[in-house]
Formats: sequence, structure tokens, C-alpha cells
Amino acid sequence: MQPSDSDEPTRPGPEDSPPGKVPAPGSAQEAAQEVREEVREAEPETPKPPPRAAVVYNPIKVDVDVLRAAVDEAAAEAEWGETLWLETSAEDPGLQMTREAVEQGAKMVLAAGGDGTVRAVAHELLDGDVALGLVPLGTGNLLARNLGLELDDLADAVATAFAGEDKAIDAGVARMRRRDGTEDEHVFLVMAGLGLDAQMIEKTDDDLKAKVGWLAYAGGLLRAARGGTRIQLRIALDGGERVTRRVHTLLVGNCGTLPGNIVLLPEADITDGRFDIVMMRPRGPFGWLQIWSKIVVENGILHRSEVGRRIQGATREVRALRYQTAREVSVQLREPEPVELDGDAFGEVVGFDLEVRAGGLTVRVPRG
Repeated sequence: MQPSDSDEPTRPGPEDSPPGKVPAPGSAQEAAQEVREEVREAEPETPKPPPRAAVVYNPIKVDVDVLRAAVDEAAAEAEWGETLWLETSAEDPGLQMTREAVEQGAKMVLAAGGDGTVRAVAHELLDGDVALGLVPLGTGNLLARNLGLELDDLADAVATAFAGEDKAIDAGVARMRRRDGTEDEHVFLVMAGLGLDAQMIEKTDDDLKAKVGWLAYAGGLLRAARGGTRIQLRIALDGGERVTRRVHTLLVGNCGTLPGNIVLLPEADITDGRFDIVMMRPRGPFGWLQIWSKIVVENGILHRSEVGRRIQGATREVRALRYQTAREVSVQLREPEPVELDGDAFGEVVGFDLEVRAGGLTVRVPRG
């Protein structure tokens, strides 16, 4: 019996190609695939929304109209989206405002205020991917000074925030232990201190500071020096053995330049992942003269040139000053003492732990 036509085996056509198999050249399936690819290529890509910035500002320290004009111009020039404006308050120097900015998708938060505003914004941005922009205002703005940013040109600072580049810097985290057993944590960017330094800041008149800037600290220094005595503390570096020291001042720096361009810690580097530490232990007027000579002459003048650094390297260590470095610093005090962070008083503590967050904060700096 001859097989019927219906019994003949069928041959698979192009439409029967198994999934994932490349269609034969010239087949109907290949033609359909080419049409689909052409349609996809012809479809316009959905444009990405422009990046958005937020401004966290202290209304007492900034002319909002002037700042807004500078921000609007810089944002338009850099093709950023609409800026989010958030005002600080007496109760909150910028913590909740910065959290809100991040939640609303800001890619950069501009801190417009003094060191307290900058510190609050940095606290919320630490270890994140949102950059910090700086508008130097207030009496010091020590971070901007140490980064070499323009201190007297608001428009330039704003333009840098929008059109500059990212730079990863270190930040310090301070865990304070209080007399009543409570603890609190704060970020600092320049330095932490206790002893004569913190007493000076505690005794400085805030109204005078607002009028004459860092010169107001001179009065606080004189008042602190009259009543200043050595502090007994027990200090441990990088988890090592705790040793007892008697000092007039302990300063732990993330960077080394103070208001008035005083170079206290000439080797400090805000990107090296370490604190630079100095203990001041003068004995009488000659000890203070040694400190003045070291800070003003050696650090402030000699350290600026290669020849000067060679001369400085050949000089003997000053007994009144002791320099060290560490990633972690732990201090226990025999009696409660005032402490300061970035030039602001933080009350009395019975001890504290300081830790470097290496590269933990991204800031906007000029390109190049």
C-alpha cells in the first residue's frame, strides 16, 4: 500500500524554530525580528530626570535672597533640577532637614551656615553616596578653610558645589560619656579638644563672636588661661595600653589649620585615614614661649617651603608639645571637663572615644 499524502512527515518551517535558536537567513522569522529591532531603535529613550540639590541653611547667618539667586544661577548653568530649600531651627541645626533631602532624592546637599550646620549635614551624609556642598558662613567654617575653598565669595562657593567634583575625605565620630552615665554621638570634621582649648571656647561670648569673628576667642583664651590647670587623663591609642598624662590641652585633628591660618598640625591630611594628635604640656612662661615658637614660626613659616621643612626636621622636639597619630583615641578623665568639636562647645564629659571614618564623607571641591 502506498502511503497517503497525509502520512508524509512534515518539515518544520521558520515559525517552528525552537526558542533561542537563530532564525535561518532570509526566513520570515528573521524578517520579523529585524522589524522589531528597528522599532525598538526608533523609540526615543526616556530622558533621565536632572539631578536635584537641596540647600540646608541657617536663616540667621545667611541672606536667603542672595543665596537663592546664586543657587538658581549655578543650578541652571549646570543643568540641575529644581532645588529643595530646608531651613534649620534653634532645636535642630540640620539633621532632620538633611534626612528629608536624602529621602527626596537629592544628589548633593549644600550646607549654608556655620560649623554647626556643616557638622549636622555631614552627620547625616556620612558613609552615604550624597555629596556635601559648602557655603562658608559664620565665624570660622573650618572645613572650607582646610579644603582651600573660597571663604569670601558666596557665588564661587555655590558654583563649586554644582559644577565641581567629588572628593572623599575623612570624618571623625565622637562618642561622649557624660557624668550621669549617658552617651551621645557626634560627627566632627576638623578637630576635637579639651583642656585650655575647650575652656577658651566655653568662655567666649557668642554675641562678640558674631561681631568680630575668631578674634573673640582671644578674650576666652585669657579667661581660660587665668583659671587653667593641668588635666589628668588616661589615654589609649588604637586599642593599645592606656597611659596617664597631665596636659593643659589635648587636640585630636582631622586637619590642621585653625582660624587666622594658624597651622597647629602641619602633617595633618584629611584623606590619610588617621588623626593627628597634639598634647600641650607647658611649664611656666618658657613652656608657652616654646609652643608659640613651634606653632607660629616653625609650623606657620618654615613648613611652607622645602628648605624650611628641612630646617624644621633638624630642630629638636619641644618638650611642651607631644605629637602622635592614631585611627582611634579613647580618653578617660578623673574629673568632668568641657570638650569642643570644630570650635563649638559640647558641654562637660568624663571621657570620650574618637574614631576616624576614612573616606567616609564626599564633598564638592573645585575641578582640577
